[in-house]
Amino acid sequence: MSNKRPLIAHISIFLACAFWGLMAPLGKDAMTHGLTGLDMVSFRVAGGAILFWITSFFTTKEHVPTHDKLMLIGAGILGLVTNQCCYTVGLSITSPINSSVVTTSMPIFAMILSAIILKEPITGKKALGVLFGCTGAVALVMSSAAAASDKVGDIRGDLLCMAAQLSFALYLALFSKLVRKYSVITVNKWMFTWASLIILPFTGAHVAAIDFANVSLQTWLETGFVVFFGTYLGYILMMIGQSTLRPTVVGVYNYVQPAVSVTVSILTGMGIMTLQKAIAIMLVCLGVWLVIKSKSKADMMRMKNEESVQNS
Repeated sequence: MSNKRPLIAHISIFLACAFWGLMAPLGKDAMTHGLTGLDMVSFRVAGGAILFWITSFFTTKEHVPTHDKLMLIGAGILGLVTNQCCYTVGLSITSPINSSVVTTSMPIFAMILSAIILKEPITGKKALGVLFGCTGAVALVMSSAAAASDKVGDIRGDLLCMAAQLSFALYLALFSKLVRKYSVITVNKWMFTWASLIILPFTGAHVAAIDFANVSLQTWLETGFVVFFGTYLGYILMMIGQSTLRPTVVGVYNYVQPAVSVTVSILTGMGIMTLQKAIAIMLVCLGVWLVIKSKSKADMMRMKNEESVQNS
């Protein structure tokens, strides 16, 4: 079984990113045929909470002290409430291509926040990566600002999707140690529960006003995909991969998401590729690659220790 762990981890990460790549065009289609961004956010957090609670009944029960449960409120706000609200509402008003490309910028935000909060060193490669990534992001946003159709993009949606990545990066910087203390099921059970309690009081009336009789079966199937595969299963698969593979390897799989989303969006006519957008995508991907390939504080300390051992 130990020999199969790397293979299982790679398959898990690939599937998670593929599901997220498909989630953008499918979620976008659902939100143009009977549902709104607020409806989709509500279904995601409530559906995730229900699925993780059901799963928890069939897994080893973990004791979570009250202090940590309260800390998970903050994790839920940054990792789910702000992240999913901004991303889902952003997706509802911009193109699936733009939303998925902006999502890959998360490692850049994580690097900047890690430097500020965790005092991670910023190397020349990281700085160059941020420069390329930011240039690509600005180019993408500018192409949306000049767009006449949401198939090309909408600057409001792009900025909301970017805010979602900033929120998730802040969640990783502040709560990564806390969430590693418990299993993926336990962490997500409590995070989705708190997120539901925070979001649903504000969106419940909006969901109740849905004209359910006129929402097509296709829309419900697309929503089901977003909730089950894009939210519940995606979170589990990603964390299975992260438990085995190095962060740099996990980061490389960021490119699966826009590749899937761009391909599906263009084939279905939900998105349009322009030259400016293609250049922006390449700059963002190059920036993320440079940030991923650069050394972390732990890597630099390990190299320093190895050098001192060799010289002694």
